[in-house]
Amino acid sequence: MSEKIFTGRVFGGMLLVAGSCIGAGMLALPILTGMVGFYPSLLLFFIAWAFMTFTGLLMVEVNGWFQGQVNVVSMAKKTLGFSGKTLAWTLYLFLFYALLVAYISASGGLFSVFFQESFGRQMPEWLASLLFTLFFGIVIYLGTKPVDIWNRYLMAGLILSYFGMIFLGLGKVDATYFSHTNWKYLLMPLPVLVVSFGFHNMIPSLFTYLHGSIRKTRLTILGGSLITLAIYLIWELLVLGVVPLSGSGGIQDSYERGVEAAQAMRAVLGSNWITAYAQGFAFFAIVTSFLAQGLSLTHFLADGFKLHPEKKHSLPLCLLTLAPPFIFAMVYPQIFFQALSFAGGICAVILFGIMPALMVWIGRYKKQLSFGYRIPGGKFSLILVILFSLFIVLAEFLKILKIPFFF
Repeated sequence: MSEKIFTGRVFGGMLLVAGSCIGAGMLALPILTGMVGFYPSLLLFFIAWAFMTFTGLLMVEVNGWFQGQVNVVSMAKKTLGFSGKTLAWTLYLFLFYALLVAYISASGGLFSVFFQESFGRQMPEWLASLLFTLFFGIVIYLGTKPVDIWNRYLMAGLILSYFGMIFLGLGKVDATYFSHTNWKYLLMPLPVLVVSFGFHNMIPSLFTYLHGSIRKTRLTILGGSLITLAIYLIWELLVLGVVPLSGSGGIQDSYERGVEAAQAMRAVLGSNWITAYAQGFAFFAIVTSFLAQGLSLTHFLADGFKLHPEKKHSLPLCLLTLAPPFIFAMVYPQIFFQALSFAGGICAVILFGIMPALMVWIGRYKKQLSFGYRIPGGKFSLILVILFSLFIVLAEFLKILKIPFFF
């Protein structure tokens, strides 16, 4: 009986890992990877999956040094000291804000198209983003329970629209579109791929959920990340097999205009059931991600300012959560890809790549912390993780500064 319960928990944990990864970042992946080509992008997917899964397992090792449930900030404080805690807190804040900027930016084009198709009238994208932020901002203001209820229905819609789109769309795939390769853009998708495999913030919760079982936590992480990888690859196959590289609404045009994959499919296929499912998928992906990250940021800010997220504090916390990213998205309305790239290439890589490796290094070799579980590879694997992370961060900084870097 106990083993059956644990089996159910492991499968449930896998779905939690997959659910935390799959979101609005998925809408950017085919456009960014399409610039480099289908076959090179497969290599990038496996690199990002392996990197994030390994660093996730490093976080499991660090989590085992604590009694009770902790978070990344607490882990950083114990292993890296006050400077580590400050860096983790700052990166978390930037990560949340960058993701919210990306979601609000993408909502404008998506909801203006929906309004036009539903009512036959044009809506400015800034107004669509404002209405989106206000409506779902109210849901965040109402608290965790309303967000949870909304999220259940939205996740059901996300799953149904995904499978409907795949079922109808695979017959439209043109395999000749897969022949394109351009190594010049090889590094460009990596930051978004990294953040799209981000589940590390929920590892302490998984550890508690599985009653501290290392074996089952590892299995959950491996299974959940593999489910995520499979879903991404099928989505990649569909979009890159339907949307051509060049031309109006193509991959290059969509990248230049900051248009996500579902709208690119609609531009190519016109209005039909496939694009209806794609638009629905984009809607559910953006809203579920927006609600999850928005609620998380309000709680994060409440914890940082030592406030209880009760009614008298909810409105100021919500304004502090949503106003800055909304203003930024309005000033730079085509910043969807850039915001996701910043979130992944700098915030997520340092927070979930460099810091876990440093925490394990100091915990293992300086403070001699151990609880019987250690990721294989020794110092070499930790150095490799740090060097790879620094490579991505450097490439992202140079891209922001518009300085050529290898490709």
